Amino acid sequence: MKFPALKSEIKPEIEGFFDPHSNTISYLVKDPGSNSCAIIDSVLDMDYAAGRITYDSANKFIHLIEARGLDLEWIIETHVHADHLSAATYIQERLGGKIGVGAKIKEIQDTFGKVFNEGTEFERDGSQFDALFEDGDTYEIGNMTGFTISTPGHTPACMVHVIGDAAFTGDTLFMPDGGSARCDFPGGDAGELYDSIQKILALPDDIRLFICHDYGPDGRPIAWETTVGDQRERNIHVGGGKTREEFIKFRTERDAQLSMPKLIIPSIQVNMRGGAFPKTESGTPMLKVPINEL
Repeated sequence: MKFPALKSEIKPEIEGFFDPHSNTISYLVKDPGSNSCAIIDSVLDMDYAAGRITYDSANKFIHLIEARGLDLEWIIETHVHADHLSAATYIQERLGGKIGVGAKIKEIQDTFGKVFNEGTEFERDGSQFDALFEDGDTYEIGNMTGFTISTPGHTPACMVHVIGDAAFTGDTLFMPDGGSARCDFPGGDAGELYDSIQKILALPDDIRLFICHDYGPDGRPIAWETTVGDQRERNIHVGGGKTREEFIKFRTERDAQLSMPKLIIPSIQVNMRGGAFPKTESGTPMLKVPINEL
């Protein structure tokens, strides 16, 4: 695939924040030449058993951005996460910025609008977001230009965001010893995921890759930064020249053994709305639990 002109001489300042409850890494990405910044894959804290939302993870970003006098321009979602709730709306209400997601969010909204029996008041056109990215779209963070790569397979709306010498992979790739994400959610496809990963591996070897999740395989410390070259050589699911057929067979067999993420039911309802909660007619935030639908 052809990429827009890579500006790998631009090195964004990147800080990762690990959420131990969902094993998610969220990122603050700053333009080194200005005060402009973006947040990628924010987390809203939830005690599902108690039905209680807290904002500690999101407030870390807010306080940090305010303390440094930064200008938040973008709040990026790499995809509709199934294991944590997005804090995008909460952060936007306090700091501004535009919320962006892949344009195929409309497929997610249509699929899960049926699963959760959403009424006609639930818009399935992506209008809950400020920007719907297509493959190859570009956007600005201060003096930096980011561009998007559509990477379906885990979900239809997955996208990798390349900013300077860094790429944020969402769930498309994990660390080399972690492999790749599951493909058994509605709209997922192992063959598509393999093809999507090849797009990432076509980037230059020295592009830094920042991972959305890490589980510390075999007890190693949590990590979230690697490179394209390292993934191409060592990724346990696709590295070393593994074929599409080998990947599909492994991924299909592996996914059949996995249980559903603990927060999938609240996460999808909130995340397909850009981090906003569904509400009753009286305005009370309320979640649904579909029976035998997932």
